[in-house]
Amino acid sequence: MSTSTGPEGASGATPGAFVRPTPRPPGSVLPRAPRAPDQRGGDLDPGRTPVQLKRRTFAWLGLGAFFASLGGCAVKFFFPRAIFEPKTTFKIGRLDDFGFGVDDRLQDKYRIWVVRDPEKLFVIYAKCTHLGCTPNWVGSAGKFKCPCHGSGFDSAGVNFEGPAPRPMDRASVEVAPDGQVVVNVDRLFKFDEWDKSDGWKIKV
Repeated sequence: MSTSTGPEGASGATPGAFVRPTPRPPGSVLPRAPRAPDQRGGDLDPGRTPVQLKRRTFAWLGLGAFFASLGGCAVKFFFPRAIFEPKTTFKIGRLDDFGFGVDDRLQDKYRIWVVRDPEKLFVIYAKCTHLGCTPNWVGSAGKFKCPCHGSGFDSAGVNFEGPAPRPMDRASVEVAPDGQVVVNVDRLFKFDEWDKSDGWKIKV
């Protein structure tokens, strides 16, 4: 069998004829075809599917959140939490700022009512003596009415209806050198103390 070396080609093979591939040297590796880019415009991580890549991202995010929480705990350890409570001693104004009767302007801010009559000014602590709810001043009825269980108190804070067992407490009051009325709700006078001390009233 002869091989042609005519003008059909430099190798002498005729068009359409089978050509045996050139053998590769031992140990050689074929070059790898380039991978098609993904929809984001970059190559996918070799050996990783999109689902695996997403899981790995979530894993890193979870690890970061874990270390962030550890850092927050460390900050709380070195800087203890401070509990800020409302003031128990405060100024409410001058005597002339309050007219006769019940003044409920400070109920929401300080939980007190200021009461003035022709002889004295005193402050009632707005806490029902039944279960501790905050009553409301009902001017049209001339009484304090507790919304929880219906206890009623007159304008002096003395109970007369409902389950309240005794009058409401009165707070300590005094006049400061600047003429301001100072109230201390940390010092309360119960009904049986009213005749024993004048610390709950200011004579006018």
